[in-house]
Amino acid sequence: MYIPPHFAESRPEQLHRIIREHPLGTLVTQGTGGLDADHLPFEFDPEVGEHGLLSAHVARANPLWQRCPTGSPVMVIFRGAQAYISPNWYPSKQESHRLVPTWNYEVVHAHGVLTVSDDERFVRRIVARLTRRHEAAEPRPWKMGDSAPEFIDSMLSNIVGLEVAITSLVGKSKLSQNREARDLVGAADALQARGHGELAELMRPAR
Repeated sequence: MYIPPHFAESRPEQLHRIIREHPLGTLVTQGTGGLDADHLPFEFDPEVGEHGLLSAHVARANPLWQRCPTGSPVMVIFRGAQAYISPNWYPSKQESHRLVPTWNYEVVHAHGVLTVSDDERFVRRIVARLTRRHEAAEPRPWKMGDSAPEFIDSMLSNIVGLEVAITSLVGKSKLSQNREARDLVGAADALQARGHGELAELMRPAR
C-alpha cells in the first residue's frame, strides 16, 4: 500500500478504532489457485500477542479452511469511513482553480498468521462474542439460548473457526491533511450535508 508520510497512521489507538468500528474485514489469502478474498466479521483482541488477535468463522462448505492450513500467512483489510471529495468544496479552489477531485478514506492492513480450528467449543465462543457485541444495542438482544439447543448445535457443526495472530498493522488515513484548514472545513461541511458524518468529523481541523 502506497502511504505518503502525511497520510501514514501508526497510532495503535487509531488503528484499533478503525478495526473495532468497521469489523467486516477482507481476508486475503494465497493458495495454489492464486489470490482469494473472503469478507468476514472479525472480533479483535488487542491484548493477545504483540499486535493483537483476530477471530472469525467461515462456512464448512467454504474451501478456505482447507486451502489455507494453519500457519498460512494472510492479510486482513479493514476499510473505515470513505467518500468522494469534490474540488468545489475547497474555498481555495475559487482562487487558484488548480485542484482536482480525490477520495478520502481510512484503512488498516493487518498482516498475520492463520490458525484453523475445527473445534465446537472454539466456534461457539466466537459466535457468542460476535452476537453479544452486535446485539448489544437491540431492545431484546438475541442469544444462542433463544433457539433450541439441537438447532444451534447443527448450525455450529456447519462452521469452522479462524484466528489471525497479527504480526503487523499498517494504517493509512487520507483525510486531506495536506490541505489548509479552511479547505478541510469546507470539505467536512459538504460531507456532513451529504450524510457522511463519520468522515466529516474525522477531517475537521481540531482532530
